[in-house]
Amino acid sequence: MHVQVVLFDGFDPLDAIAPYEVLHAGGTASSGAVTVELVTAEGPREVVSGTGGLTLRAAGALDLERADMLLVPGASGRVGEPGEVPEEEVDAGEWKQDEFIPVLLGRTLTTELPALLKQAMDDPDITVATVCGGSLVLAMAGLLEGRHATTHHMGLGILDATGAHAVRARIVDDGDLITGAGVTSGLDLGLYLLEREVGPRVAHAVEELFSHERRGTVWRAQGPTPTTL
Repeated sequence: MHVQVVLFDGFDPLDAIAPYEVLHAGGTASSGAVTVELVTAEGPREVVSGTGGLTLRAAGALDLERADMLLVPGASGRVGEPGEVPEEEVDAGEWKQDEFIPVLLGRTLTTELPALLKQAMDDPDITVATVCGGSLVLAMAGLLEGRHATTHHMGLGILDATGAHAVRARIVDDGDLITGAGVTSGLDLGLYLLEREVGPRVAHAVEELFSHERRGTVWRAQGPTPTTL
């Protein structure tokens, strides 16, 4: 399984690096059954995160011929209150320090990323995973209508407004779409992906190595609908 973690200007570093490191360790523990790399829609380049200007280098381009899975992180920046984010800022040039998260997420819509994500979502051989606001990138591009997904708890209303079925869970498995909630859920998402795609023994080995126990029940649209508690 080859995983491409897709970076964009203003991304949240922990959203990307937590699952990257988990999946990389899973590859080591499985004799190379998992490989992972950092990419962008534009190709190899330095990508500035939204956290203090921290920069990572994406070594490759998002390539649907090579990827079995795409993993999209969210953005890091100012949260803002409803109505506080000026709409005109969404298309206002390149990344700058301390921008609003909705601006950073919305700016991805002006790149090649939405078209590539749509192709991935339409391809039954590619799984798309997200951490935190990464699901909002898909939702804002109109790609999650009717799908079950989660995001950071502050973005669940936005997710629901786009036509997705927002689920308040740490990890939501909707088949070829797997989404994680808040920032640290990237660790749990990575471990779940290892368990699902490679097996629980490898996932457990990485869990022990990282001294981190995966939290919560993975939500799936299976079983009886619970009654009100």
